[in-house]
Amino acid sequence: MSLNPSIFLKEKEENNSKFVEIQHSQTTSIAAEDPFQNLCLASQEVLQKAQQSGRSKCLQCGGSRMFYCYTCYVPVENVPIEQMPLVKLPLKIDIIKHPNETDGKSTAIHAKLLAPEFVNIYTYPCIPEYEEKNHEVALVFPGPKSVSIKDISFHLQKRIQNNVKDKNDDPDKPFIKRKKTEEQDSNDSKCQDTTLKKIIFIDSTWNQTNKIFTDERLQGLLQVELKTRKTCFWRHQKGKPDTFLSTIEAIYYFLVDYHTDILKEKYQGQYDNLLFFYSFMYQLIKNAKCSGDKETRKLIH
Repeated sequence: MSLNPSIFLKEKEENNSKFVEIQHSQTTSIAAEDPFQNLCLASQEVLQKAQQSGRSKCLQCGGSRMFYCYTCYVPVENVPIEQMPLVKLPLKIDIIKHPNETDGKSTAIHAKLLAPEFVNIYTYPCIPEYEEKNHEVALVFPGPKSVSIKDISFHLQKRIQNNVKDKNDDPDKPFIKRKKTEEQDSNDSKCQDTTLKKIIFIDSTWNQTNKIFTDERLQGLLQVELKTRKTCFWRHQKGKPDTFLSTIEAIYYFLVDYHTDILKEKYQGQYDNLLFFYSFMYQLIKNAKCSGDKETRKLIH
């Protein structure tokens, strides 16, 4: 029995289409299983060995910890610091941690461990004063006044200009002196560097952020909102969307976008190692859930 050529071609196209769909579905499934597979990460062999040997001692406080001490912000004895990656960042990072945020569950510590020269962690209400530096500091926080990362430099320049204007309008400054320095101040505002030098993150659950965000020491700062991305965090906040990122995810994604939108450079994995601990723990917990290994989950928690 002969087949109609047009019918044969149609069936072949349908089969090819189904094959492409299956391949795409399999690729998507693999990516979903390991969202970190394309990152440029250092070898995690040191973490694998530490996980197998169990908790170890913190060389500073003597506490028994897994991978690192969340009190002293240092790796434990069986995770030699020379086997950990160090990440160089393009700016300083301040993390303000809510006092009720459990130290052992915070991912903010990962940033301090992996970029110690660039990251500081403060427990609220003990935070720095930022008022004098509001033209070079910004706060990552969503809201109606927030700007996108690509617009940061523009808004910092406006702040410099406003600061100069406020200085010139100072009624306590003698009129003659104001007149003489007006042109100089104007020139200075044009010459000042509008590069962001420090970015601030709040480390807390969403329900706890308001107390920190409304602090008068943060109110005058430029607010920056991140692009929407989905979290991989295993401690998902109940009742919140999956776009609520963990602190280390927020830091990582901010830096990736800052690198491309502000520095105007191609991103080639420069900050991927900020997820060194995070990606390993993600896989560890995922595997433990699949195998029903409660002991591994206890070690992480």
